[in-house]
Amino acid sequence: MPDASRDVPVHSSPAVAANAEGDEIEVLESIDVLPVATEDFDSESSGFISTERFRDLLAAHGSELDPHKLEVLLALADGNADGKICYQDFVNLMSNKRSNSFRRAILQGGRQLKGAGALGEEVGLGLSQRLVRHIAYETLPREIDRKWYFDSYTCCPPPWLILAITIAEVAVFMYYGLQLDRWVLQVSSPHFLRGPLPYHPQLRIQAWRYLSYAFMHAGIEHLGLNMAMQLLVGVPLEMVHGALRIGLVYVCGVLAGSLAVSVTDMTAPVVGSSGGVYALVSAHLANVVMNWSGMKCQFKLFRMAMALVCMSVEFGRAVWLRFYPPAFPPCPNPSFVAHLGGVMVGLTLGVVVLQNYEQRLQEQSLFWIFFSVYFLFVLCAVFWNVFAYSLLDVRLPPTP
Repeated sequence: MPDASRDVPVHSSPAVAANAEGDEIEVLESIDVLPVATEDFDSESSGFISTERFRDLLAAHGSELDPHKLEVLLALADGNADGKICYQDFVNLMSNKRSNSFRRAILQGGRQLKGAGALGEEVGLGLSQRLVRHIAYETLPREIDRKWYFDSYTCCPPPWLILAITIAEVAVFMYYGLQLDRWVLQVSSPHFLRGPLPYHPQLRIQAWRYLSYAFMHAGIEHLGLNMAMQLLVGVPLEMVHGALRIGLVYVCGVLAGSLAVSVTDMTAPVVGSSGGVYALVSAHLANVVMNWSGMKCQFKLFRMAMALVCMSVEFGRAVWLRFYPPAFPPCPNPSFVAHLGGVMVGLTLGVVVLQNYEQRLQEQSLFWIFFSVYFLFVLCAVFWNVFAYSLLDVRLPPTP
């Protein structure tokens, strides 16, 4: 079925025409990839380019394009059986914007990419280029996406979010380590839960604690495992998908973790970034499994097994600590339920984010379905925290 976006000419209104003209100027002047006039692409201002004319232009000026971008253009040409290409799709490509119609045009082409071969076969790459190529094979299942990422990645901005979160967690841990004079099982100190960061059921009215608890950890063993998984998985994902998307998954995992504890383990406090970490790791592992044949990372089965072992060890530590006799009863040790809340976010919202590389999430119906479910869960958890504790007459531990 032809894409609906191709049934409407791009220049159907003055406003659209003005936007298209602005994009043309950006494409032809700022990007400077094809030194030909706008009329050579869309001489009739119809909003479409004939496939024959498009191939002629590529044959004449293809040598001036990046090889990978040329392959994508050829895939776009072969993916349109109706003999015409939406001009705006071409403009989107040249301005590094990939629309859904553009992606569908490539998928419908059924064409094996030709040219320089697979990205992994390229030689003569510098250290930074090899790193970017390695990240592409670690996270993206389709060769055309890997090539697109390799060509368009500029390290501007760098993957700052996960690094900033990790540095903040280490700084908080060092501060409390010096204050408590304790580095292992800091949670056993009577002053550990008295700060402004950890979540405590008696202080649940202080809304920031549902997020700030992620910066505190029960000890160096807790911080070390979370930090390792956070850096090894989170930084590559941020390099590919950007800080906004990865930050969305991370924050949703952290919030879901504390809310899950407040609903299911109502008397327990919470510390640690496991909700956000498990959201990222579970989303990545699910993405690998769902695209197993397309993922070309080395030793993927072994590495996936090691990731599951690390997650299991960290989760097992949290379960043991929860049921270990507390140092200062009646206040129990921190809950492990935040891990499960993070996993649920990763397997739903996180998978949708990672599956739609460079596609607008607001155009994905599945994203809105999972986001609506998540919002409904947050809303119900808020009402639970407001009314359920008094209705159920829950006996909470004293304020730290």
